Amino acid sequence: MMSDLTVILKSNQQEFTGVVPFDQEKDKLTVLDFTAANEELTDEVLNNIKGFCEYINHELQNHNARYGIGGYAEHRTVYSRSKLFDSSLSPPEFSGKTKGRSVAGLEGEVEPRRLHLGVDIWGKPHTAVIAPLDGIVHSFAFNNQAGDYGATIILSHYWQGISFHTLYGHLSLNAIKNFQEGDRIVKGDIFAEFGIPIENGHWPPHLHFQIINDLEKWSGDYPGVCKYSEREKYLQNCPDPDIILQMNRYL
Repeated sequence: MMSDLTVILKSNQQEFTGVVPFDQEKDKLTVLDFTAANEELTDEVLNNIKGFCEYINHELQNHNARYGIGGYAEHRTVYSRSKLFDSSLSPPEFSGKTKGRSVAGLEGEVEPRRLHLGVDIWGKPHTAVIAPLDGIVHSFAFNNQAGDYGATIILSHYWQGISFHTLYGHLSLNAIKNFQEGDRIVKGDIFAEFGIPIENGHWPPHLHFQIINDLEKWSGDYPGVCKYSEREKYLQNCPDPDIILQMNRYL
């Protein structure tokens, strides 16, 4: 059953702008697979950021694509590269500066987080990030653990009587240095850019874009990956970002 947020967003898709520069007449997209089915993503590739970047660039060049895209509700083995995803997270207590609680050391086997809750758009470093609709800056943070979001911005939106949020992860530090909470962002504004590995959580350049219905008590952060056993709760709270992106139709 679709949530009220999903219904409203779907009925107003013509109102959104693109989140990244994209010319539907000439730019191509390709799907990037980060599940166990992709045997090219070996531990050797994933655990070496230079090799990981080379893999992404090769895939884009091989498909003559401006962006690689995908990942919503994808069960990803790629998260084995960081211990961050072997912990359970609770809302941070201090404006996004505390990451939550680790469950390391508890007895028994702990279920890792592997189910992706956003869409990733892989491309060139410093690619512009565009506001798809009007919003205000809810919060931002530099989530600087290996495998994390790095520089992150969360926008709040009020649309057709419903409040919700969009999250933009793996940005450049430059993108967050001049913001204040409550700043207004206008639809179509370029307000951020893709970061490089040293500032984006040690990933190849890309954008993690996520829609969040209820942000709960999070600030500057929200889980972009959940346990498979919790998928129903999180997928309900984080509907398919392509409702706004509308890029899958060009694959």
